[in-house]
Amino acid sequence: MFISQAFAQAAPAAATGTAESMFGSLGQLLPLVLMFVVLYFIMIRPQMKRQKEHKAMIDALAKGDEVVVAGGVIGRVAKIGETMIGVEVANGVELQVQRASVVQVLPKGTYGK
Repeated sequence: MFISQAFAQAAPAAATGTAESMFGSLGQLLPLVLMFVVLYFIMIRPQMKRQKEHKAMIDALAKGDEVVVAGGVIGRVAKIGETMIGVEVANGVELQVQRASVVQVLPKGTYGK
């Protein structure tokens, strides 16, 4: 009584291989492609740039540089090895840390004894 009857309508035939269907499928992929492009420029590219800068900083380490290690420890580079460096944190106290754990190279004279 209160529910009206629903009548099915015939759907128009889909055009296969026409320009309309090609642009329709391209239009569906366009947002996905745009999201990837934005993701690349916002996240991936800056991360690769930071990694390149960090590697250049690690490769340029020299004996006597004042550095900050990942744990926040400040010291002066005493020994340099292939993968490890010795960081002198006090007179006669030297820590062995991985080169990659160096977060920042400080300006000369920042770390005083």
